[in-house]
Formats: sequence, structure tokens, C-alpha cells
Amino acid sequence: MKKASLIGSILITVILLTLLILPLGCTSEATPNLKVVTTTSIIASIVEKVGGDKVEVASIIPPAQCPGHFDVKPSDMKVLSDAKLFLMHGWQGELFTQQLIQSANNPELKVISLNIPGNWMTPTVQAQAVGNITSTLAEWDHKNASYYQSNANSELAAITAKGNELKAKLAAGNLSQVNVLCDAQITDLVQWAGFNVIASYPRPEDISAKKMQELIDQGKQGGVVIVIGNLQSGTSDAGITMASGIGAVQVTISNFPGGFDNTETWEKAIDKDVNLMLQAVATYRGSSH
Repeated sequence: MKKASLIGSILITVILLTLLILPLGCTSEATPNLKVVTTTSIIASIVEKVGGDKVEVASIIPPAQCPGHFDVKPSDMKVLSDAKLFLMHGWQGELFTQQLIQSANNPELKVISLNIPGNWMTPTVQAQAVGNITSTLAEWDHKNASYYQSNANSELAAITAKGNELKAKLAAGNLSQVNVLCDAQITDLVQWAGFNVIASYPRPEDISAKKMQELIDQGKQGGVVIVIGNLQSGTSDAGITMASGIGAVQVTISNFPGGFDNTETWEKAIDKDVNLMLQAVATYRGSSH
């Protein structure tokens, strides 16, 4: 009897201790992820890679659309209503953000204008953007600062490797002898690729019939053989019309990850752009022989 009583006492003690400890375990909650909203996919792709599983990311503007053509929707306001950070480029085309921020009515929201000049698709600017975004995430989430920096270091190494790989690929094409006309939004990227840019042209809606003819004449005089368009500038036939008038090859590349299928990261997007431009060069050279 005494043995049974002892066992019973031990069981009761274990049960009581379990009941005391269990609520403590139930009340401990994991720290919520940092909620970040971005204007474009090129910012979002960096936040995703640097932030990893410590952040929740949402991008507002569809990757194939020009920021200057974007119209705010009620669903965009909802996304911003409980976010901690709102990251934007600081471009004139992001004027819609003021209306969006006011409508979201989120007093806890911190708006960050990154203000990084140049085309973000070029490796040097992409690397600078990684650095700035990493600093921003670390500032607002101190406890995960080392985690963000570690991810950033890996991404910076990947950017350098990809840039070197593509530069070698482009150099083999002797592109400095290839005269092109391109959309003004992608001029920096086209020049980084090594092409000889004779002139750039504005968004299709800003090209009058007179301006179109001037560009065609300039292209002919400058020996332009390829006209390079920007996907996000719209689906206008302006580039095709200029290429036809000049007698040049026309190609369209993307200024943001996700503009084309299977290009959701910067690495995949710039790979696609470089391949499209080199294909245009091969088409031109094939047709000229």
C-alpha cells in the first residue's frame, strides 16, 4: 500500500508540475516578421533575398507595368495598412505613393525613399541597392542585423559573379561596333552591355509624328542596326515603327524582375535581357551576310 501511495504521489506531483509549466510554453510567441511593402519588383526581390525568412514582402506595381502608369487600387491600401516599412525608389513616376500612404492610414508606417541613381538592372547599381536596403532592414530590425548582413554578403558576391559572367559573354560579341537606338529608361543598361548608343527616345506617348521621323532620320544617319525597347514603357508599336523605318532589328527587354516569365530575380532578369540583346545582334549579323 505504501509503495502504491508513493507512486501515486509522484504521478500527482508530475502532473501538477506539467500543468504549471504548460501555460508558460503556450504564452511565449515567436516574434512576428518585419512587414515590408515596396513599389516595384526590383526592390522586392532584394528585400526577399536579404530579409529571408525574417521578413514578409509585398510589391505594389506589377513588374511589367511602368510606375508612371500605375493607378492605386483599394487592395494596395490594405496591403500598406499594417506594414512597418514602405520602400520606394524616389522617382517622379511614384507620385501615386502620396495618395496611397494617406489612404492607408497607418501611423506606424515608415516611408523610405532609397534615391539611388542609375538603372537598377546594372550590376553596380544593383549592388548599391543591396547595401542600402540591408542597412534599412537592420536599422528597423536590430536583432536580425547580422542575419541580414550575412545574406547581403552572399548576394553581393552573386552580383559580382553574374556581372563578370555576363560582361565576358557580351565582350565576345564586339558590341562597341553595334549602333543602337534605345528607350531612355534603359540607356544605362544598354551602354553597360557595351553597345554604341546613337540616341535614346522617350516613352511612346511622348513621341509625336514629327519626333518619330526625326528619330528615324537620326537612326539612318547614325547607322543604327538595332532598336531596343523597354517592356515597362508599354505595348506601343513605336519601337517597331522606328526599326522598320530605319531598316533595323527590334528587340524589347525588361527593366524589372518578373517582367518576363521565369525572371522573378535580378539574376534571371538580367540573364534574359542579355540573351535577348545578343539574339538581336545575331539576327542583324545573320541578315547582313
